[in-house]
Amino acid sequence: MFDSLTQRLDTAFEGLRKGGTVKEADVKAVMREVRMALLEADVALPIVKDFIKQVRQRALGEEVHKALKPSEQVVKIIHEEMVDMLGEAGRLSFSGSYAPHVIMMVGLQGAGKTTNTAKLALHLRSSGRKPLMLAADTYRPAAVDQLVTLAKQIGVPYYEEGASDKPPNIVRRGLKHARANNADVVLIDTAGRLQIDDTKMEELQEIKRISSPAEILLVADAMTGQEAVNIARGFNESLGISGLVLTRVDGDARGGAALSMRAVTGVPIKYMGTGEKVSADTLELFHPDRIAQRILGMGDIMSLIEKTETLYEEEEAMRLQSKIMKNEFTLQDFLEQLQKIRRMGPLGKVMGMIPGMSKLQAQAEINSDDMEKRVRKVEAIINSMTPHERRHPRVLKASRKKRIAAGSGVEVSEVNELLRQFRQMSKLMNQISRGKMPNIPGLTA
Repeated sequence: MFDSLTQRLDTAFEGLRKGGTVKEADVKAVMREVRMALLEADVALPIVKDFIKQVRQRALGEEVHKALKPSEQVVKIIHEEMVDMLGEAGRLSFSGSYAPHVIMMVGLQGAGKTTNTAKLALHLRSSGRKPLMLAADTYRPAAVDQLVTLAKQIGVPYYEEGASDKPPNIVRRGLKHARANNADVVLIDTAGRLQIDDTKMEELQEIKRISSPAEILLVADAMTGQEAVNIARGFNESLGISGLVLTRVDGDARGGAALSMRAVTGVPIKYMGTGEKVSADTLELFHPDRIAQRILGMGDIMSLIEKTETLYEEEEAMRLQSKIMKNEFTLQDFLEQLQKIRRMGPLGKVMGMIPGMSKLQAQAEINSDDMEKRVRKVEAIINSMTPHERRHPRVLKASRKKRIAAGSGVEVSEVNELLRQFRQMSKLMNQISRGKMPNIPGLTA
């Protein structure tokens, strides 16, 4: 979502990092570039002005003047102010409400409200909660059917009455059902709308009065642009929203709408959703410090570690380490690890969490689609081998390589290249696991 903003800011910092001291003219030049970067990313002008004012005051103050590395201090200030602009970390608050705690999901039609209701239910269940999804959208065709289908898909209880009555009445009975069935969180999927209108807003106010929600989350499409600010303001003035759920953050959004909605409403961004698939890795908690690091091209190692930890059991990690140390790491092991990494999300997104990798990707002009194609090709080659060949790739002669190439739809040269890279990687992993400095051509001590 923030790729274009990241690239523009990286260009702005390039000259600053080269110098030792930082003059007022340097700060002005950088802030001019930062201002343009934020405006091009669709951040609202008043918010940009406030941000630039805060950074300029600090960047020309004593904390930079007395710093050992003034240029790094300026980047640090920009990072801190960006974290402040993004607000606090995303977390749900159930204090002050009684079980079952109610979460109202509101938003415009087409923002992904029903899908993200299911994603949040899955997230809550993984946290030890007992969620129930309540279908209160009686206006959109098949909205109730969609919620029921998703609830069954993830195995979460639900309540629906079709379109037989008005939403407030359905909610009243749905809450009674939730209490009777010991649900501790109820997610109300309210009716979406093409625009903010008084009639449906009054209906939402009635649902709020009946359910006394602990949270009212506005589900907003990150690709909406500047219009998202007016949407967020309208819902907030009418309902008093408590948080934002940004959807489609893996799309071509420039990121500014997210920053603007947060600043205009004063409520935190609580979750970010990616894709249409309902799974554990398509909804993530919002961490302002990590997002600021991504925007400034610093990577996001903590999120990468957390994603990795969900895929690896300690016993499995030890087994893998043992195989590497004994030089027994096979193509089958490599295929399994590759598939685990792919389950972490789009490869471009995963690579972007590694500091410096987003810049390298841009320089090499490697996009996420290219990476996915390459990985799929590697998977096809390995899947065309027999189990014995995966464990002992040295047995592969010319005739077998030709068969594998035909089976995977590639050239024999691509099979040879994969085998060569695998041998190099295995040797490197073995050296690193034994604490030795790997011998990498082109690198000097």
